[in-house]
Parts: sequence; structure tokens; C-alpha cells
Amino acid sequence: MPASGSIAGPVQALINEFSKLPTVGPKTAARLVFYLLNRPRHEAQSLSEAILAVKDKVRFCSVCFSLTEEDPCALCTDERRDRATLCVVAEAKDIYAIERTAAFKGRYHVLGGLISPMDGIGPAQLHVKELIERIGEEAPAEIIVATNPNAEGEATALYLSRLIQPLGVSVTRLAYGLPIGGDLDYADEITVAKAIEGRRTL
Repeated sequence: MPASGSIAGPVQALINEFSKLPTVGPKTAARLVFYLLNRPRHEAQSLSEAILAVKDKVRFCSVCFSLTEEDPCALCTDERRDRATLCVVAEAKDIYAIERTAAFKGRYHVLGGLISPMDGIGPAQLHVKELIERIGEEAPAEIIVATNPNAEGEATALYLSRLIQPLGVSVTRLAYGLPIGGDLDYADEITVAKAIEGRRTL
């Protein structure tokens, strides 16, 4: 890649911004910028407006903590969703991964992360208290813990299982159709669907 001094300032600035995104290195960032330079101005305008709209209009649902424009979100207010099953995920992006499969018809609860003592994240930093309150109010028959199959995901699942089981609610875990150490949002639809179908009791 050329030295930054040989590139127009606005181009280098945009490369630098794209490079801050997850999994985007300097080369990929440069490709994206040069691609945008070759597109009509209205496409760049649409992209910038979409980014600002996400920041300005999207917020967390007060019930499930998913991302939404309206509060409560469409998933929480959809009467067709099965109230007997509550799927607990780490991040809002995990809901998108599960919804793509069309295999789950229940409701969701987003923790906002995973238990990770190394990073100073414990149950108090997550939406665990709100989950327990929802279980008391909504009385679901089953809680599906759909955290990633890595150390943090397993620790979180075990903690939730020990917390929820005394309440008389069935706690299940996604089956290991998901790759160990992998992320839910990178899994293909069939893998996630099979993991939902083959969930196990904790």
C-alpha cells in the first residue's frame, strides 16, 4: 500500500476509519474506499445516511434488550411468538443469526455480553436481573441458553442454569452443531437450525 503522504487526505482519512471496523485491515479498507470513489455520489450519500440513521434511530428494547426503532420491539409485541420459550443470547446480532433459520418461534432475551472475569464482566454487568424478573412475570416453560460454545459462553450458560433451575423452569443449551470456539453470527443457517433442534438440558 502506498505511503499515507502520497494519498489524498480525505481518502486516507476514510481508509483509517474503515480500518477501525472489526476484521477490516488496511488493504480491505483501501479496497472499500476506492470502490466507493468509483460509485455515483448518491450511493455514498445513501451509505452515510444509513449509518447515521442507525446511530440516531436505533435503541435497545426495554423488554428483551434487542435493537429496535420502536419500544417494545416487534419481536416482543408479536402475539404469534411462543411465550412458553425464551431464548437467551449474548448480543443482539445473535438474534439475527437465529431468525435467519426460521427454526425458532419463541421470544428472546439479550444479555449484553458474556461473563468474563478476565475482562471484569460479571453477572451484574449483564441483563441477568432483568431475565430473572421476566421469568417471574412471563412464566416461560423453557429457557434456551444460546451462547457461543467457548469458555465465556459455557461459563455464562452454567451460571444461568444454576440460577434458573431452582425456579422450576427447564433450561436447555444449543447442541454442539456450532463449532467449538466459533461465533454464532458466523454460523450458516443449517448449522444454527440443527443446533436449535438438538438442544440439550443443562
